[in-house]
Amino acid sequence: MSKFQIVILASGSGTLAQAIIDAVEAGELAAEISTIISDKDSPVLLRANSHQIDHHLLPMTKDRELWNADLFTLVSDHHPDLVVSAGFMRILAPEFVRHFKVINTHPALLPLFPGAHAVRDALASGAHETGSSVHWVDEGIDTGEVIAQVKVAIAPDDDESTLHERIKIVERTLIVQTLQTLIAAGVT
Repeated sequence: MSKFQIVILASGSGTLAQAIIDAVEAGELAAEISTIISDKDSPVLLRANSHQIDHHLLPMTKDRELWNADLFTLVSDHHPDLVVSAGFMRILAPEFVRHFKVINTHPALLPLFPGAHAVRDALASGAHETGSSVHWVDEGIDTGEVIAQVKVAIAPDDDESTLHERIKIVERTLIVQTLQTLIAAGVT
């Protein structure tokens, strides 16, 4: 029986991807990372390379429809059971999210504070807590069904950077735990 196949989409440093890589290598996830795809020449690709994981740079093009088609083809070639958006800062095409099962991490307790500035928005609102969510990706922006969440208290002296770093720490554990649950449930 082949292992559960994961494709990771990431745009940045790759700390979430690294948490998944570490869990796979430690035997905590009965899965294989088929490939890591980034839209930017970012450190996540170096992480993939250092672990001998197939990886691709697919920079955004002026023709968004062409880029959408290229991403769809590239992911299709890897036959994933699940696509994990781990800090991927692009909105996925409706056709993509209808075809593939996609989860995303988000640095807030959805449905509160959707969008690209969740940590800043939580601070600006005067909230006393925020956190991290893992959710199914649908055609909206952070509107898919929430799978799991963890709370993070907002300290009086938090700024966007300090709060986001604390959220990232719990987010790494949450994504691995969520993947363990989905794989055990046989999400395919």
